Amino acid sequence: MERAPGWQVGTLSGIPIYLGRSWVLVAVLMIALFGPTVDRTLPGLGAWSYAVALAFVLLLLVSVLVHEAAHALVAQGVGFGVSRIVADFWGGHTAHDGAGGTPARSAAVAVVGPLANGLLALLGWWAMGVLDGTGVPLLLAYAFTWANSFVAVFNLVPGLPLDGGYLLEALVWGVTGNRHLGTMVAGWSGRLVVVLVAVVLLLPPLLAGDQVPWTRVAWVALIGLFLWQGASQATRMGRQGMRASRRTVADTAHRPGLVGVDAPLHTVPWAEHPVWVVLDADGRPDGLVDPPALRQVPREAWTTTPAAAVAVRLPDGWAVPMSPQARLDQVIEVMRRSGSGVVALLDEHGRPWGVVSTHDLTGSRS
Repeated sequence: MERAPGWQVGTLSGIPIYLGRSWVLVAVLMIALFGPTVDRTLPGLGAWSYAVALAFVLLLLVSVLVHEAAHALVAQGVGFGVSRIVADFWGGHTAHDGAGGTPARSAAVAVVGPLANGLLALLGWWAMGVLDGTGVPLLLAYAFTWANSFVAVFNLVPGLPLDGGYLLEALVWGVTGNRHLGTMVAGWSGRLVVVLVAVVLLLPPLLAGDQVPWTRVAWVALIGLFLWQGASQATRMGRQGMRASRRTVADTAHRPGLVGVDAPLHTVPWAEHPVWVVLDADGRPDGLVDPPALRQVPREAWTTTPAAAVAVRLPDGWAVPMSPQARLDQVIEVMRRSGSGVVALLDEHGRPWGVVSTHDLTGSRS
């Protein structure tokens, strides 16, 4: 069974909502950074400044969940299967399968996230007009408005993994009819965004001979790393998709061995296949065994160790029906929507006949 991405805090239209474990680290960092700002803005609060910072962090969490909920509901509305919403270190993400995707549907799912933050910013702006004085509520309303305005605008920048990158991908996809080309273009655009952000935020003070605050350098590095990794992954997927569109699944798939979950390790001829699919009691794929992983189990324990003990569980949707004549880029679409680096290919009876991993997408199998 796939490990939960965090603590489930609710559901929306049947979609589980999780608070990722890494979000706790974000909360602590934000409280540590925002607490002193509150103290300078509203002197006299003392330790209560950090309670105000905690309230701001919770408001940010609400903003993230509203953003992701907008993605999830529209994805459901256009026919995609949505498996979860997660708030984590990088903000959040919504996992959906994208089955039957088109440029218009992809663009619709992408654009509603920033629009949701824009509406939250308007709500915060309205609250600022209603609140009087300079107390804690007004400060929280101001910070809430500014944060959502920034997220709405920045997320529309045309570079993956930002929502604006998915809009650019959909545009190129719609014009050329080639989604993989759209992914490559949006990925390279995302890398350009990282460079421009670094130049805009770091170069002016350096040219003026001023010292760049370490906090600014840290934020640029952190955000730049996130964007660069996402953009680089997109360019790789785009290149792989372009190559894969010219090949069939049969050109690349490895024929796996099949083993039951309860089979003792010593009864299985592991050397006969490069990879083994573990089947549950109903004959459905339950996991994967890579023979080199068997070396971690002492030989004397093989007689009492079942295959299930060394099987790697993969995300839901990693096993799909697919014929040998299917184009290999269909496997990439399965990887996109499931998040799995390995795909098991099933015949008409639901039995695995082939396995493809990301390592197999860079060239033909030898």
